[in-house]
Amino acid sequence: MDEWTYSEWKDAAEHKELAAFYLYTPLCGTCAVASKILNVVTELKPTVPIGKANLNYVEELVTEYQVESVPCLLITRKGHPAEKVYAFQSVQNILEKLS
Repeated sequence: MDEWTYSEWKDAAEHKELAAFYLYTPLCGTCAVASKILNVVTELKPTVPIGKANLNYVEELVTEYQVESVPCLLITRKGHPAEKVYAFQSVQNILEKLS
C-alpha cells in the first residue's frame, strides 16, 4: 500500500471503478491494527487501488469527506463516495466492503 497525496487520491477516486484511501495518524494504536488488516487486503485484492495517507498531511479531506476519526477507509465507486469505514473489524469485513 503506497502513500498517496491528495491529488493521487482524487485521480484514483475519479477514474477507477473502485478505489480506497486509508487515513491514519502515526500515534494511533487502532490505526496500527487497521494497517495490518489493510496490508493483508492489498495482497488479496491487488487490482483494487488502495492508498494511504497520514491525515495530518491531507487535512483538506477532513472537511471534504467529513472524516470524524481515524482510522478511516474512504471507498469510492465509479467516482462517487460510497462508504466511510471506521470499524475495520477483520480482513473479511474489509474484503466484503471492497467487493
